[in-house]
Amino acid sequence: MTYAPPHRMTPENEGGPPVDVIVVGAGNAAACAALAAREAGAGSVLMLEAAPEAEAGGNSTYTAGAMRVTYEGIDDLRQLVPDVPDDLVAVTDFGSYGADAFFDDMFRMTQFRTDPELVEILVRQSLPTLRWMREQGVRFQLSFGRQAYKVDGRFRFWGGLACEVWGGGPGLVEMLHAACAARGIEIRYATPALDLLRDDAGVRGVIVAGPEGRRAIRAGSVVLACGGFESNAEMRARYLGPDWDLAKVRGTRFNMGDGIRMALEAGAMPCGHWSGAHAVGWDRDAPAYGDLAVGDNYQKHSYPFGIMVNANGERFVDEGADFRNYTYARYGREVLRQPGMFAWQVFDAKVLPMLRDEYRIREVTKVTANTLEELAERLDGVDPARFLETVRAYNAAVQTSVPFNPAIRDGRGTEGLPLPKSNWANRLDQAPFEAYAITCGVTFTFGGVKVSDRGEVIDRAGTAIPGLYSAGEMVGGIFYHNYPGGTGLTSGAVFGKLAGENAGRHALSLQPA
Repeated sequence: MTYAPPHRMTPENEGGPPVDVIVVGAGNAAACAALAAREAGAGSVLMLEAAPEAEAGGNSTYTAGAMRVTYEGIDDLRQLVPDVPDDLVAVTDFGSYGADAFFDDMFRMTQFRTDPELVEILVRQSLPTLRWMREQGVRFQLSFGRQAYKVDGRFRFWGGLACEVWGGGPGLVEMLHAACAARGIEIRYATPALDLLRDDAGVRGVIVAGPEGRRAIRAGSVVLACGGFESNAEMRARYLGPDWDLAKVRGTRFNMGDGIRMALEAGAMPCGHWSGAHAVGWDRDAPAYGDLAVGDNYQKHSYPFGIMVNANGERFVDEGADFRNYTYARYGREVLRQPGMFAWQVFDAKVLPMLRDEYRIREVTKVTANTLEELAERLDGVDPARFLETVRAYNAAVQTSVPFNPAIRDGRGTEGLPLPKSNWANRLDQAPFEAYAITCGVTFTFGGVKVSDRGEVIDRAGTAIPGLYSAGEMVGGIFYHNYPGGTGLTSGAVFGKLAGENAGRHALSLQPA
C-alpha cells in the first residue's frame, strides 16, 4: 500500500453537518466505541455499517459469544451474572482465572510476540470492561454448556472460559445496538466507508457510498472498527499464502479489509502477524461465507475426543495437545495444508454423548457405520486401507490404564506413535462409529495497524494520526500464530471502549470554548 495525499476539504465534498465522532463498523468493537464516545461527552455519534441491516454486526454476529475475562472466583463472576443460583454454585468448581493465567496464555499462544503494552491493557481491563458492558445493557451467563464438564457429580470449568454473552453473537449485537439507539447513536446501514477525509491537521471525516450516493461526512474524530481482510479472497492469498483464497469464511462477507486499506493510505504503520489468521475446523460443505441461520454451528470442535485423518488416512495433529480453547484457532491452518484441504474427525460410541451441539445440526457432513471397515469405505476421499492401519496402530497405543477425565489435561495419551495423542485418548472400538468432514474456516486475520495505549492509530514515523482511532480485528500486534478462545470479543470490547473514549475527548477538544 502506498501513502496517498490528503483529501482537501472543499464545500462540494462536505456533505451535510459534521458529527463529533464517526465509527466505521457496527460489530462489538464498533458499538463499544460508539457507546464510550457518547459517554465521554460526544454530542453526536454516527456508526457506518457496510452491510444491510439484516446482516449487520460484522463477525460479532457469527460468534458463539464466549468472552475471556479474569476472575478470582464466583464473587467476580457474580458481578457479571448476579443471578447464579446458590444450589448450582454448591455443585460447581469455578476455579479462578487471574491476570497471571491470562498473561501466560497470551504469551504462550503467541510465542511471546504479543505487544506487552496492548496485552497489559487487554488483561487488566477485561473484567472492568465486561462490567461496563453490563451497565450498557449486555447480559451475560455462565458457560456451563460449552466450558464445564460434570465429573463425579460436580461441574468443573476448564480452559479459562467461564462467561459468555446471553444469546451468543446475535444477542450481543442486538443488545449493543439497542443500547446505541437508547443513547441517540445513529446506525446507517448499507453505507460503506470508502476513504478518509484528511487535511494537514489530521483526519476530519469519511467519504461514504450510501443509498443517496457518494458523499462526505465531516467529523471531529473517526474510529475504524470494521474488521480485518478475512472476507477478501485476493488479500487472503496475498498475505496468508497459497490456497487461502479457497478457504471458507466463518463470518460476514463484508470484512474486505477496507478499514485497513484506508488507514494505510493515511500513513498508518502496518503491525502484527500479516500472514497469520484465526482459522478452525469448519464443515466441508458449508457455504463460502457464514450463514446466520446456522451461526457458529458449522464449527467442529470436539476433536480432542477422537482422531482426525487426512486423505491419506493418516493423523496429522495431536488432537489432545491441549484443551480445544488453545488449539482450535490454529488447527484450521493444519487442515488447509492437507491433501484436498479436508479431513475427517472420527469418534466411537463411547464419546458420542460428549460431542458439542454443533455435531447434531441438520446441516452437517457426516457418515455412520457399525464397523471400522464399513466406515473406511464411507470416508469420501480417504485411503481406506491406510485409514484402518492408522486406527489399529492408534488403538494399540492408547494408555488405557490412565483414567479419562475431560475436565483436566488427563495425560491419557498414546505410546509409541510417531505422532502422539497427549490427552483424552480412547480406543475406537465401540460401534456405532461416526465421522465428520471438515475443511478450513477463517475467522479473522491477525495483521492490522499499530495503535497507542489510547487507541490512536500510529503513523510510520511513530506518532499518532490526529483524529484517527482503531479497535477490533484491525488492531495489529495482539495475536500471533494462535489465539486463546474467547479473547477476540474481549479484545474488541476493551479496545473499542478505549478508542471511543479518546475519540470522544479529541472531538470535544476541537470545539470552540
